[in-house]
Amino acid sequence: MHLETLWNQWDGAQAFSGVFTISSEEGVLFQRCQGYRNRSERLPNNPNTAFGIASGTKLFTGLTACRLIESGRLSLQDTLGELLPYDLGQIDRRITIYQLLTHTSGVGDYIDEDDPDCDVKLEALYRKYPVYTLENLSDYLPAIIPLPPKAVPGSGYCYSNSGYILLGLVIEEAAGKPFSSCVQDEIIAPLRLLHTGFYATHALPANTAYGYMEDAQGQWHSNIFHIPIRGGSDGGLYTCAMDLDRLWRALFAGRILSPTMLQAFLGPQVPIREGLGYGLGVYCRKAGTDTVYYAEGGDFGIDFFTACFPRQQIVVTALGNTQRNALPLLDALSAAILG
Repeated sequence: MHLETLWNQWDGAQAFSGVFTISSEEGVLFQRCQGYRNRSERLPNNPNTAFGIASGTKLFTGLTACRLIESGRLSLQDTLGELLPYDLGQIDRRITIYQLLTHTSGVGDYIDEDDPDCDVKLEALYRKYPVYTLENLSDYLPAIIPLPPKAVPGSGYCYSNSGYILLGLVIEEAAGKPFSSCVQDEIIAPLRLLHTGFYATHALPANTAYGYMEDAQGQWHSNIFHIPIRGGSDGGLYTCAMDLDRLWRALFAGRILSPTMLQAFLGPQVPIREGLGYGLGVYCRKAGTDTVYYAEGGDFGIDFFTACFPRQQIVVTALGNTQRNALPLLDALSAAILG
């Protein structure tokens, strides 16, 4: 496997702004740090730079939920009606935690990524609900509860950001603390993930990348008016390549979940298409007798994936602060690593 060749063959390699890392048990095998975490100051991205990962946050949400299930504070069979004290509007109160985790709840999505006009409608949504007002998970409910369901609960995979917001609210009720604090206590602190957190967009810590969007005139602008001020259970966490490597290796070393819960988390619990399924917060792709597990995310000024090849003990992560779509690179690497 010629990593340099694979990188150079990717048509987004030259324009990529961020950090791309391939690591093994022995350390980093290949790495590229390109572009700027702060364009105005021309501060370059580096291996420890933290990036927003958008929906990649669902990996952390799923793991946190599984930790609460193992401790007896939640059950996969618990329902929204049993756990949440909120007016749920058109949301079916019989939806289970299992259905939220596996994207089979069918709940109407405030960010409908199946809609070809998703970006336009999302900007319109943020004009109605300004991003600076979206700091707590309950702040999303006015945008979610009026929505009709997209599918019958349990009828099949139907990706839902709203479902993961509801899951985060369930986690808060079960843990008796804010969702971000629960992730901090269950995942971030025990694993010593030093550059990972739910940072506010207007107060990013040192060595954290701003996300950038290019307008029609070729000018670059920060994404701070296009994403919620603080991330939630469906997206918005910040992290770095080293922390993600540590997370994957801890997961497969049995330091986060028990063997039984790990098997359930990895799945596949529900099929998406041939060879691709979803667990309890993670994608799983089969290739012969091997499987690659991954999470991905994309948003205004954000481009992300992280993947683990457990038999080969390889972790691959792309953290970008523009919208260049690095996911095809994972397809090429999967073909090279898995054969």
